[in-house]
Amino acid sequence: MKSPLSQRIQFSLAYVLVAAVVLSFLQSWLLAPRTVEIPMSKFLDLLRADKIEKVSLTEREIRGMATTGALPAPPSSATSDRLRQLLGSDDDIRVFTVTRIPGVDEQRLVAELEQRKVEFAGRIETTFWKDLLFGWVIPLAVMVGIWMFLMRRVGGGPTQALSFGRSKHKIYDRKELKTTFNDVAGVDESKAELVEIVDFLKNPKKYQRLGGRIPKGVLLVGTPGTGKTLLARAVAGEADVPFFTLSGSEFVEMFVGVGASRVRDLFEQAKDKAPCIIFIDELDAIGKSRAGNTGFVGGHDEREQTLNQLLAEMDGFDSSKGVIIMAATNRPEVLDQALLRPGRFDRQVVVDKPDIRGREAILRLHARAVVLSPDVQLAVIAQRTPGFAGADLANIVNEAALLAARKEKNAVEMADFEEAIDRVVAGLEKRSRVLSEKERDIVAHHEMGHALVAVSVAHADPVHKVTIIPRGVAALGMTYQLPTEDRFLLTRSEIEDRLAVLLGGRVAEELVYGEASTGAHNDLERATELSRLMIMKYGMSERVGLATFGDSAPMFLKGQRTPWGGEREYSEETARVIDEEVRSILERTYDRVRGILTTKKAVLVNAAAELKRTETLEGDRLKRVLAGEVLETLA
Repeated sequence: MKSPLSQRIQFSLAYVLVAAVVLSFLQSWLLAPRTVEIPMSKFLDLLRADKIEKVSLTEREIRGMATTGALPAPPSSATSDRLRQLLGSDDDIRVFTVTRIPGVDEQRLVAELEQRKVEFAGRIETTFWKDLLFGWVIPLAVMVGIWMFLMRRVGGGPTQALSFGRSKHKIYDRKELKTTFNDVAGVDESKAELVEIVDFLKNPKKYQRLGGRIPKGVLLVGTPGTGKTLLARAVAGEADVPFFTLSGSEFVEMFVGVGASRVRDLFEQAKDKAPCIIFIDELDAIGKSRAGNTGFVGGHDEREQTLNQLLAEMDGFDSSKGVIIMAATNRPEVLDQALLRPGRFDRQVVVDKPDIRGREAILRLHARAVVLSPDVQLAVIAQRTPGFAGADLANIVNEAALLAARKEKNAVEMADFEEAIDRVVAGLEKRSRVLSEKERDIVAHHEMGHALVAVSVAHADPVHKVTIIPRGVAALGMTYQLPTEDRFLLTRSEIEDRLAVLLGGRVAEELVYGEASTGAHNDLERATELSRLMIMKYGMSERVGLATFGDSAPMFLKGQRTPWGGEREYSEETARVIDEEVRSILERTYDRVRGILTTKKAVLVNAAAELKRTETLEGDRLKRVLAGEVLETLA
């Protein structure tokens, strides 16, 4: 730290230097001979009138001195005149400059100067100062300016121009953290796993008394939107400790070694704030497996250096001091095994998508700030949203509130939630997408084919709504099924019924029009994929047997692109059998669906006509149409 005296001395020296430069320029400007620029015609007139004493010739101009009183006075300011009087400057203007005209005969000019007995000389025009200014000073100043700008951006501010290695984390102290376990719903098992961490941060001596050691690292694993970051904040809020948070990508820069320096800085600050929680989101950004990542230069890149430093720091600190490391990832299979061994991230907490009760709890949590109509049934909404994560459910509540506000309602109604779910699942309505009458007819029969097969098989989910209003990018119609419960296991008969529902639209088109359209391409893709899973993963083929087949890449390379092609782990003969079995399953399902819809062709045609008329069928009206009631009774 510099003393105030040395700082004042440095400031004084800088001030004197700047003042000297300014005074030097001011003096050279004020005391320099006053000149006036005259045209070439005026110069020739003065020359022929013998009023030119001497001249200096260059390639671009003529500079000379005229007799007293020969030159006109240029305009001047009162301030500069007063200064010249004070400094004793001569007011008489005798120096002039003339811009030479390209192509003028220089020999004639020299001859006339000799004739008039005018003293003249040649002068080589120097460009040293211009070359120095434009060739070196200005480019160098621009480069220095750009470098300083980049350094400030990297360092985080003008006072940290070279602080590459400072961690970019955010710190939330106890007063800022208001999130608790009461703000987290649908992940009760995950919360129960983390209660021990909270208890240790509050009462460390309770565990140290018997020699217990709390895990250094806790890894939260789950699909996007399940609430991993929210859960980590809730742990810090419950424990009432500071919360360090940053993303894994914030460690890595283009300069090798910067990420490692930031890891060191993060842990040093965390130790000073202990007890506290360090939370690293998207851990896979720096924690991917180092196996097979050598490339052509040995793989000593910035990400690997950062990972090595993180491993070293986790080994070097003592969790008894109250520093807990939490991290989140969507892809635990790509993480380096050194991160997951005991002593580092030795506890993994799975944050899974909520079940139907969890979805209802999440909806109630987010609906606390929304004015709900009495007709809103959150249990039905939870039933309609299988597979939705917490972020998806929060988005549905927000979308429903926005829709209600747009329609100037006083409360959010059930219809708003239904529309919000449709938006999230299939996209916005595309009423501007005008279909021809034939296309609307094909779409109506296609969707009713799905619905009729769904009510005709034993294990399909109940049909909730059918619509032919286009949505999203390519959906010209939708058939919504409402699961009655969350399913974690499927039997072969249940999968076969799902395949039947998928093929219902294609078969309905062929029955009514005698040919198929391109509208079933997504149904066929899903049906083919489900058939392959039955054979290759679920062991549901007698010819293939119980063996499973799939990707032969090692576990640490799952989900990654590799520069080499993995060998298929089954023979060409097995591949041929798999293809034959897939085709056989789809053909059997097709014949089954064709038999169902052939017997119900009249119901299919009548239901499609009603769907074309109303564009959307749901609830009791849909049930009556699918039951085959005559249209006149529904009018």
